[in-house]
Amino acid sequence: MKKNQFLSGVILLFIAILSFACKSTNETKWQLGSPDSNILISIAVEQSTPEKTVLVYKVDRINGTDTLSVIETSPLGINRKDQQFSENLSFVSASEVKTIDEQYTMKIGRQTECRNNAKELELTFKNDKGSLMQVVFRAYNDGAAFKYVFPEKSDSLFTITEELTGFKLPLNGKTWIQPYDKPTMYTPSYEKYYENGIAIGSESPNVEGWAFPALFETNKSWVLISEANLYANYCGVRFEQKAENGLYKVRFPDPKDGEGTGEVNPSSTLPWVMPWRTIIIGDKIANIVESQLINNVSDAAIEGDFSWVKPGRSSWSWLTEPNSPKDYNALKNFVDFSAEMGWEYSLVDANWDLMQGGNIEQLVKYANSKNVGILMWYNSGGPNNTVTERPRDIINNAEKRKAEFKKLQAWGVKGVKIDFWQSDKQNMIAQYIDVLKDAAEYQILVNLHGCTIPRGWSRTYPNLVSLESVRGEECYIFDSTYIANAPIQNTITPFARNVIGPMDYTPTVFSSIKNAHITTFAHELALSLLYNSGIVHFADNVTMYRAQPQFVKDFMKSLPVVFDETRYVYGQPGKDVVIASRKGDVWYVSGINGEKTAKELSIELPFIAAGDYKLNVIKDGANEKTFANELTSFKSGDKIQINIPSLGGFVATVSK
Repeated sequence: MKKNQFLSGVILLFIAILSFACKSTNETKWQLGSPDSNILISIAVEQSTPEKTVLVYKVDRINGTDTLSVIETSPLGINRKDQQFSENLSFVSASEVKTIDEQYTMKIGRQTECRNNAKELELTFKNDKGSLMQVVFRAYNDGAAFKYVFPEKSDSLFTITEELTGFKLPLNGKTWIQPYDKPTMYTPSYEKYYENGIAIGSESPNVEGWAFPALFETNKSWVLISEANLYANYCGVRFEQKAENGLYKVRFPDPKDGEGTGEVNPSSTLPWVMPWRTIIIGDKIANIVESQLINNVSDAAIEGDFSWVKPGRSSWSWLTEPNSPKDYNALKNFVDFSAEMGWEYSLVDANWDLMQGGNIEQLVKYANSKNVGILMWYNSGGPNNTVTERPRDIINNAEKRKAEFKKLQAWGVKGVKIDFWQSDKQNMIAQYIDVLKDAAEYQILVNLHGCTIPRGWSRTYPNLVSLESVRGEECYIFDSTYIANAPIQNTITPFARNVIGPMDYTPTVFSSIKNAHITTFAHELALSLLYNSGIVHFADNVTMYRAQPQFVKDFMKSLPVVFDETRYVYGQPGKDVVIASRKGDVWYVSGINGEKTAKELSIELPFIAAGDYKLNVIKDGANEKTFANELTSFKSGDKIQINIPSLGGFVATVSK
């Protein structure tokens, strides 16, 4: 390395270590470093034309003496209907750099005890009319985040016309990214297929753009971009269709989303605090998988006792028996199976109010006598959807919703599944949050389907146990293309969608339903552990599950859904993945192969403490519809040697 390059790297490293706001004499440049000095955010006011200055930022990853650009110089700014805050901004003040270091506990997730540790810098600017805008930056050891704030006070209603935020990725890489849905009767719902490692800067096949979260590999770094801590005062954003030269710009919802209801442009009184734009960063993909950044930037839990929030496992009848919600005796069979398996819940899906042979209140009483909690399905609509599945026109009405939740609490119902949202406009974001607050008041768990992505709400509202926003196992009924795409998608979502929050994929289908899966039984079993959700809804029927070997049923009986910690072990998105999670003294390891070639893996678990252990492996048997079980001794430092066939998988436990 040349001498001047070396000195440049040392200077940048020194700046990052100090983690202070470094202003030049004309106060147009600032820098903020992460606690470990590995992430450096730079902010500047730049001259874009002789008459105009603009606010920009960039993010670098410091790797020894090398400075690797992760987000190249990218635009900042926001415009209201009454004023612009995107050009010729004058610097007002910079806060002292604040150290954030707090511990908090999650009720669900892959890591229950979390540490929120970052450096924070608040910059205040004024526009040509003297009105103020702040941009708050945080530098984490595993990423960066920023948000806009209008700090002045006013009871008048202000409207955003445009957010200019962009993320310019270096072009020497690829992305795993999901096209955003076209608005239809059932969409948008974040259920398109992820593109598998396409070139950065590729144009979305849909004019609606690209969805969050988006995973990138570029410049020796892994990057996951999303948003978090979205309040009722804003809409959910996405990327525009075009990303010329790698610049991904955010855009607002489509006017047709939610059957055309709700305003596209968000409005609020002042002060106005907007959501965090989040960038998870690491030199290894392990940094992405293990990150808690989305939860870290989100608000702490609302006040109240949430000891009643109980994560767990649930039977679910609808996928293999679509008419079962209208059949009391069919549902009793699934309740009985939950009791037999020691599962905490049984989910009653759409149209339960048309039940014959008994009614829902009788079913709840029966389930309670078996120590099985009932979860009940609702349509979110309202005018935001035209789906006729029932019950509907309750959740959208505050008075009816509260009365319903009060009734469910009195019956002993444990939670609700609310479906068909079809919009990320501000009006629907407000409805999400109102539902979560009301459900918390009546001690009701919430699982969202046909919905938006996680945005840190499970930290703020601990009763939010899961969200769908994924193309899950139900697509074996609806979509013949899912057969070939599922194995690949199964290896992408652990690195993207599931990183940002709980994911209700409804896993472990062994049965051959309308469009039969080509994945092996062991692959399907592994999904129940690989995918994280506050409640895991096992999607197959009672007969199929009872027909499995006892060692498979024992695993399904003992499966945890909340873990003390999680480690990435092996894999690449679109190919394969192995993840290990610890619950108490037991490590649970899951792996799947998304490719049609067999693989021999030698799996290292260097994070396991010294000692002697028992290793129990459930893997593919003689064919794709059978299992094999191996029980051996294991010592820390040993490797798990396993052959995974085409589209296969495995689960393993390592216990004292």
